[in-house]
Amino acid sequence: MTRYALLVRGINVGGKNKVVMAELRQELTDVGLEKVESYINSGNIFFTSTEPKARLVEKLETFFAVHYPFIQSFSLLSQEDYEAEVDNLPAWWNEDLARKDVLFYTEGLDVEQVIATVESLELKDEVVHFGKLGIFWGKFSEETYSKTAYHKGLLKMPFYRHITIRNAKTFDKIGQMLKTKKGDTQ
Repeated sequence: MTRYALLVRGINVGGKNKVVMAELRQELTDVGLEKVESYINSGNIFFTSTEPKARLVEKLETFFAVHYPFIQSFSLLSQEDYEAEVDNLPAWWNEDLARKDVLFYTEGLDVEQVIATVESLELKDEVVHFGKLGIFWGKFSEETYSKTAYHKGLLKMPFYRHITIRNAKTFDKIGQMLKTKKGDTQ
């Protein structure tokens, strides 16, 4: 049995694409996912399954196409994927930066193209790390944040609509939720 995090892009943001998380949890249980939980109201879902990841991706794509057609991008990562990523993070990720975000690659995304695009940017008071699950992006100062490539260019990038972003606090919470299976007494 493998524990997964399903990170859905663009739901319950600014009153758009409303999804009632309790209903979504039940619907995902009904399609065969086990121990389904969610964290906050922005598309962080956790479950266990014995199915291979490729089969789960197909199942989720079909499910969203039928029930939530506005959900076109999501990331699916296992506890093992997450832990391997944490083991390879740069030292700056653990420092107290002004802002830290993870731009998670979504299923079907051309990751090489995304990396090439980000590598072409002129970074201003910021740092990036290209991981297996996404791009880890740190901003050093709130005062210079509005001048960063992240702030000035990210929304304009062609891949923006096909990534899902979580801040460092949520990234840490994803790790905790992956380790704690529903019903555990930890």
